[in-house]
Amino acid sequence: MELDAIRKELQACMQCGTCTASCPNAFAMASPPRELWRLLLLGFVDDVLAAGSFWMCSSCYTCTLRCPRGLALTEVMAALRRLAARRYPEHAKSNATFYKAFMDNVRTYGRVQESALMTSYFLAMKNPVLPFAFLPLGLRMLGKGKLHGPSAGQKGRLEAMFEHAAAQGDRP
Repeated sequence: MELDAIRKELQACMQCGTCTASCPNAFAMASPPRELWRLLLLGFVDDVLAAGSFWMCSSCYTCTLRCPRGLALTEVMAALRRLAARRYPEHAKSNATFYKAFMDNVRTYGRVQESALMTSYFLAMKNPVLPFAFLPLGLRMLGKGKLHGPSAGQKGRLEAMFEHAAAQGDRP
C-alpha cells in the first residue's frame, strides 16, 4: 500500500472517531488515528511522517474491526511505517527497532515483559548511553510496582497465532 493507495482508502473515512476511541495507544500518540487520516487527506504527508504517531500502533486491529466503513486502518498504519522507513531512515531506526523488539517480546512471552523488552531494545540500538536516558522512568515504574519478573508457562504460546498472521500477508 503506497501513498496513493493510502489516500484512496482514507477517502471513505467519515471522521466519526471510532478508530481513535477504540485505539488502546491513542493516548500516547501526538496525533491520534482520526487526526492522522485527516492530515493525510489534506496533504500533510511529511508532517504525519515526521511526527511518527503511527509507530505507536500495536497492530491490534481494533480500529479496523470497529470502523463503520470497514477501512483497513491497521494496514494504513503499517504502510505509513514502511513509507517513513524509506523517507526518513535516520528517524525510523529507533522506532522500527522498538517496534520489532515489542513484537518479538509479545511473540516470545505472550504478553509484554518490560524488562526483557527494554533489554532487547537497548542491545539492538547498540548505544551504551541510551539506557541511562530511561533510568528515571524505570525507577518510577519499579517504585510503583509496574515491573514484573518473567511469567511462567507463557513462553511461545502465541507462536501459532503469529505464524498464521504472517501467512495472511505483509505483517510483522
